[in-house]
Amino acid sequence: MKSSICRRFVLALIALFAMAALSACQREPQPEWRLTDVSGHLPDLDFKLTDDNGKRVTGADYKGKVVLMYFGYTHCPDVCPLTLTQLHVVLDRLGAPADKVRILFVSVDPKRDTPAIMHDYVNAFDKRAVGLVGSESDVEALAKRYRSAFTREPDRADGNYEVSHSSAIYLFDAEGKARLLATPSASQDDIVHDLHLLTSLETRP
Repeated sequence: MKSSICRRFVLALIALFAMAALSACQREPQPEWRLTDVSGHLPDLDFKLTDDNGKRVTGADYKGKVVLMYFGYTHCPDVCPLTLTQLHVVLDRLGAPADKVRILFVSVDPKRDTPAIMHDYVNAFDKRAVGLVGSESDVEALAKRYRSAFTREPDRADGNYEVSHSSAIYLFDAEGKARLLATPSASQDDIVHDLHLLTSLETRP
């Protein structure tokens, strides 16, 4: 699938976290997650980008919200719209706790994805989604921070191009701590289950 490097990359990433989890000592009871637990193995939510309203934002602006972060782009032919549709359905199923959740859709195509384009795109899927854009270096640094990857494919005859990208969904708790990793193929039941747990966790003062 041209629009995603994802499967082998995400499986390798999940295997890495699974091995780390097996070797770690659990000092306190952990929630019974159904998705891949990455607590302590990925950095806190941290970035400086521009949202789809043209405002400069950082990871700290979303403290107090459970965050679902996904790397993609508006010209993506398949996996991005499918993933955003899936997340919209998940939040609808979640009910009232969905007010505590935000979807952050980070563009890996800064050449074409402006804040205005991102705004129309993400709002077509869910009003709780936020489009984020930045310079190539900013996006590359953020992707590297979370062990994601993307590659621009050669231009086609009409001048358009696709961007191959990994498709992991990163879940952060309300304190901005990386907690879980999901793929677009994860079941809605499992994502809803874990979001219920995440939104019920107490935020430290």
